[in-house]
Amino acid sequence: MNMAGRVVCTAFDTPLGRMVAVAGEAGLLGLYFDDQEDLPDLALAEERAEHPLLVQARREMEEYFAGRRAVFELPLAPAPSAFQQRVRNGLCAVGAGQVTTYGDLARAVDSPRGFRAVAQALGRNPLVIVVPCHRVLAHGGQIGGFSSGLWRKHELLAHEARHWRPLLE
Repeated sequence: MNMAGRVVCTAFDTPLGRMVAVAGEAGLLGLYFDDQEDLPDLALAEERAEHPLLVQARREMEEYFAGRRAVFELPLAPAPSAFQQRVRNGLCAVGAGQVTTYGDLARAVDSPRGFRAVAQALGRNPLVIVVPCHRVLAHGGQIGGFSSGLWRKHELLAHEARHWRPLLE
């Protein structure tokens, strides 16, 4: 995560644990569970719970967990590379209650042999849930890694199945 410029953050509780939202001038930089290993050092970030973007992040997360929001409207800071941005855009097209595979996502972003590169890009996703890497499964439908813990990936998929899958069928 690029911490250049003014960075603000806040933490809030969700049904799956405490989350930390981080914003900069370009938009939302990160959304993490506070026990994730890849949570950045926020020593230089200013705690600003009332910052409009952080208020919006908290509200949209509350709506998501209540089953009232399937699509996020948060302005996101650009991904660090053009490839990561394509992966992010492709992943955001996978709706709540749906899943894809690394291979299918690679084909969707015009990188048909790049499933490993897609997996690496997803492993560096700083925007858990908003950029829904929990919706990506390994070949054959197996649940693979997740930076927030496999138990959370299971819970997020079950949550979405309860709230949005019936709308898709």
